[in-house]
Amino acid sequence: MLSLLKKIKINPLFWFVIGIGILTGYFKEVIMVFSIVFIHEMGHSIAAHFFKWRIRKIELLPFGGVAEVEEYGNRPLKEEFIVIISGPIQHIWLIVLSFLLLPFDFWTSNDHQMFITHNLMILLFNLLPIWPLDGGKLMYLFFSTKYSFQRSLETTLRSSLLLLAIFTITSIYFFPFHLNLWIVIIFLLFSHYFDWKQRSYAYMRFLMERYYKTDEPFVATVPIGVSPQLTVQEVLKTFRRGVKHKVVLNDLSVAPKKSIYEKVILKAFFEQKMASQPIAKLTPP
Repeated sequence: MLSLLKKIKINPLFWFVIGIGILTGYFKEVIMVFSIVFIHEMGHSIAAHFFKWRIRKIELLPFGGVAEVEEYGNRPLKEEFIVIISGPIQHIWLIVLSFLLLPFDFWTSNDHQMFITHNLMILLFNLLPIWPLDGGKLMYLFFSTKYSFQRSLETTLRSSLLLLAIFTITSIYFFPFHLNLWIVIIFLLFSHYFDWKQRSYAYMRFLMERYYKTDEPFVATVPIGVSPQLTVQEVLKTFRRGVKHKVVLNDLSVAPKKSIYEKVILKAFFEQKMASQPIAKLTPP
């Protein structure tokens, strides 16, 4: 637990929001928001720590937080789902706690109402299907069950950008002068731009980690049927998260069909410099 606390950083945007709150006389409200955001993010971080994820940094933001981890898409999807929802579910017991504190004099009905409002706002905002919010990560997880790593990431970012555009237009209409909201929207736009530019790097890290990682015995093996003429790098673009692959060559002239396990393909890509070679060259004669 102490090791996690040492990794916590407060984003300058959050310091800015805190400063505005203090200067305008909303100190108690600022403390509430900070506490809610902190507990939300610790929910994610404790779950990740439980699964032995390599956590580099925990950054607190005005609407939640971001845990930077040295994981590149090869953790079990069920495990990742638990880590994602471990933030939002913290709001449930926080709301219950507020009701339990109502009989005490130090917790007024105004405090209760304010606390519930901030909890629900942070919870619902984080569940929006916009990257990198929790809702956006859940959307990415869903696409990962259907598509390859590369396609699921790009589909998530494109869908998320469209939804962010709708959210921005709605904000212009209803909250044109809400400074904190515009700070968050600008942050989300920069996140989309940065992650889109870095998508090729993320894909390469996904493949590298997959190559060097020890095989997990309980991960399902999913066959992929491909043409023998496809290159090694084209076949790798079909690899999905959460499963291992056995590539089956759809060659009608050969029976039975030849198959290649993913480690052989990854080795050909990284060590044997065969990225542009037909996948059929990896099969024994």
